[in-house]
Amino acid sequence: METYKFKTNINCGSCVKAVTPHLNKLEGVQEWKVDTDNPNKVLEVKADTADAQTIRSTVEKAGFKAEQL
Repeated sequence: METYKFKTNINCGSCVKAVTPHLNKLEGVQEWKVDTDNPNKVLEVKADTADAQTIRSTVEKAGFKAEQL
């Protein structure tokens, strides 16, 4: 299992709610969380088969930015 981290602009509970269905539907993702207290709003994703580019694209489709750390 790989762990990916992204700097995002997901900065509040409503933002997390907006991205939740997108990340939950993504095949190969086991768990994910956003640290909204971190200044970089770090999204951490643990995935079996999903790669960093796929995760980034999914976050962007949900309307947010994601830059891999």
